[in-house]
Amino acid sequence: MSQAYIKAEEINLGQEQLSLLKERKSTVAFSDEPINTTQLEQIFEATRWAASCFNEQPWRFIVATKENETLYKKVLNGINPHNQNWAKNAPVLMIAIAKKTFSMNGAENKHSWHDVGLAVGNMSAQATAMGLYLHQMAGIVKENIQQDFEISEDFEVVSAIALGYKLPIEEVPEDLKARESKERTRKEFSEFIYNVDWEKSTFKP
Repeated sequence: MSQAYIKAEEINLGQEQLSLLKERKSTVAFSDEPINTTQLEQIFEATRWAASCFNEQPWRFIVATKENETLYKKVLNGINPHNQNWAKNAPVLMIAIAKKTFSMNGAENKHSWHDVGLAVGNMSAQATAMGLYLHQMAGIVKENIQQDFEISEDFEVVSAIALGYKLPIEEVPEDLKARESKERTRKEFSEFIYNVDWEKSTFKP
């Protein structure tokens, strides 16, 4: 019996959720419009329901808004200068941190970063549903963050996150406009789904 593959655009079930995920974008053109506490609570409610190994929930987040200038500058100090250039405009900056061991027995949790990623994935989806944009950054100075916040050795800094509304394209600074306007692309199914053998696929988009 031959297998038939349906294009993602032709799948009706879950189309609304799929469309939402396609709207997600790592903007570099943040508006300084503030995010209120209720919005943050909604985003973190989605975040905390992420799956995790043994339900450890190893994620931790330092969350700084521009209202708390001291904390905001402290977080910004942990981001490299290239990213600071645009991240400094976001009304919310965060540091994502992973607990390296299991609480139940102290054993190493090799899946902690994976689980932090799942949590941030939930965060990103919820933010998108609320008309907000989230940008994760690997370009950070981990040593600064670990020292400035006196983070214990059982925790490891994973990434920084900027959160906020996106500027209209006509208001984007010239030095960011090309990057903000760059076309988003994704790999074809056959490049990452192997249903015949390793690196062999009949999946087609």
